[in-house]
Amino acid sequence: MFEVMYQDDGVGLAAPQVGVNVRLMVFNETAQPGSPEETVLVNPVILEKGRATDVDVEGCLSFPQIYADVERATKIEVQYQDLDGTAQQMQLRDFVARVFQHEYDHLQGVLYHDRMKSAELEKVRPGLVALEEAFMAAHPGVTIQRVPPPAAAKAKGFGSLARR
Repeated sequence: MFEVMYQDDGVGLAAPQVGVNVRLMVFNETAQPGSPEETVLVNPVILEKGRATDVDVEGCLSFPQIYADVERATKIEVQYQDLDGTAQQMQLRDFVARVFQHEYDHLQGVLYHDRMKSAELEKVRPGLVALEEAFMAAHPGVTIQRVPPPAAAKAKGFGSLARR
């Protein structure tokens, strides 16, 4: 998973992103292969989130070249198992806490655009639509269900109810 993550200049990756249905994530805040910051967490759980939050730009390896502001807790306490199955606990802050929460969301079936405020989502909607269209072109006959757009918007693609 680290290899895939580094190939796309990522700092985190969750197993479901590579088609593996297990609760496992990897991250490395430095994005430097082989650095001591390489972290593997199995069955992670957020035990506590601090009240303070921060808004910062996030991207996602599952949605190439789409970046937007997302609000996240700046401090979290997590529990997980290491690769030997030993229970571990740690506190994460700032950027590392953001990376963890992003990857944890993947394990929960939540994507970063699900966390965007409406105005921010509207900014990236054209890019998301383009990814959907490319996927459908590459997979003829595929049927997708799209999330409804805001009531005032008559958007095509991501967010519209159109099915193909």
